[in-house]
Amino acid sequence: MHQQTLILAALMSLGLGGVAAAETVPTDNGGIAVKDSGVTTPGRGMTMSQVSQQFGAPVSKIPPVGKPPISRWEYPGFIVYFENDHVIHSVVAG
Repeated sequence: MHQQTLILAALMSLGLGGVAAAETVPTDNGGIAVKDSGVTTPGRGMTMSQVSQQFGAPVSKIPPVGKPPISRWEYPGFIVYFENDHVIHSVVAG
């Protein structure tokens, strides 16, 4: 349970508090793993251009903030986070 709390705290610190929590499952070694949602999302390292080509235009684009600049694109069903021009994370929205 402690690991789940840490994961949720990390997501909230990234500004993901409005995203539904992922379903977790226990592992054989006593840890937890995130259950696959079945939603196809952009992979880490893809460029903004590649994401646009594969997934189309996002519903909204949130401008970059901070250093390094982190921006996000919101699609129906998932959110993509970019550092500069490259995907660093995709999150399935609830």
